[in-house]
Amino acid sequence: QVHLVESGGGLVQAGDSLRLSCAASGRTFSSYAMGWFRQAPGTEREFVATIGRIDSMIYYADSVKGRFTISRDNAKNTVYLQMNSLKSDDTAVYYCAADTIGLGYSTKVTEYDYWGQGTQVTVSS
Repeated sequence: QVHLVESGGGLVQAGDSLRLSCAASGRTFSSYAMGWFRQAPGTEREFVATIGRIDSMIYYADSVKGRFTISRDNAKNTVYLQMNSLKSDDTAVYYCAADTIGLGYSTKVTEYDYWGQGTQVTVSS
């Protein structure tokens, strides 16, 4: 079992930055990959970024590449999403997720078996 809790969301203006955190508990954090997804009202949950068990396995959605950075601190059991140059299109509920079975690097919702409750990010233009 893995329990995930996101934090760091909020209301910001376009061009601002936010850093989301996701604290994990349960299984050994360094043994599984992590991902960030987001879901805007009326849309499907979409992939944002993933980081494997080691930092070299990182992948981003094209829509956030160059603006968002995913990282993990295995000593703190935490994964982060640094979001810069935010746009109104980034407004969504952001979820972190754990892939405890695969090798990581997945962009598919179905590949992740544990999810946090989500944190709202609202970007005003």
